[in-house]
Amino acid sequence: MNSPVVIGNATLYLGDCLDILPTLPKVDAVITDPPYGIGASAAGFVNGTSKTAHDGLDWDGAPPSDQLIRSILAAGQWSALFGGNYFSLPPSSCWLVWDKENGENSYADCELAWTNWPKAVRRIKWQWHGYLRVGKEERFHPTQKPQQVMAWVIDLCPKADSILDPFMGSGTTGVAAISRGKSFIGIEREPAYFDIACRRIEDAQRQAPMFAPDLLKQEQEVLL
Repeated sequence: MNSPVVIGNATLYLGDCLDILPTLPKVDAVITDPPYGIGASAAGFVNGTSKTAHDGLDWDGAPPSDQLIRSILAAGQWSALFGGNYFSLPPSSCWLVWDKENGENSYADCELAWTNWPKAVRRIKWQWHGYLRVGKEERFHPTQKPQQVMAWVIDLCPKADSILDPFMGSGTTGVAAISRGKSFIGIEREPAYFDIACRRIEDAQRQAPMFAPDLLKQEQEVLL
């Protein structure tokens, strides 16, 4: 295992989370977007926008095994897993719904995150399709989540000062965690995305004092 890269409050590992997770201390919360096993790495799409520079890597050929999912859940007190509807997970009262406001097309209207939080279902509306998406956030990864959506997840999480993302990708969870004053541990096996994550998280560390706790003014809705 390579030595981690430490950037301020972030510790980043290049490698397979199956190997690295057993070596880590338990964190307060695991917030992650695992591969769903639907072939997104080979499909050449980015939620309706153009392909990224590093697509074609085989990071979504298969979903995580049940054993790995159990290891991920055991790594923190609280967990939020995007794509939870693709995995074998316990019943939950609190699913997070990201309404992408895609309009009429073949892409999913929403993405779902399973949690083990003692809360009700929550929804955020954040358009992320093509040129209609909210904000000017640069896209680095075919399944990249908006920083604002990941910050929303962190804000909803029960008290957590340390955040782990074992499928870090281009580092959006880490950027959101740093913006919220949290410590972060990230794991990514693809060197191209790892390098991007390091750069983005380093930039976030420099900007962290500029972020206010009420960065998001996004409408949130309880689904009954």
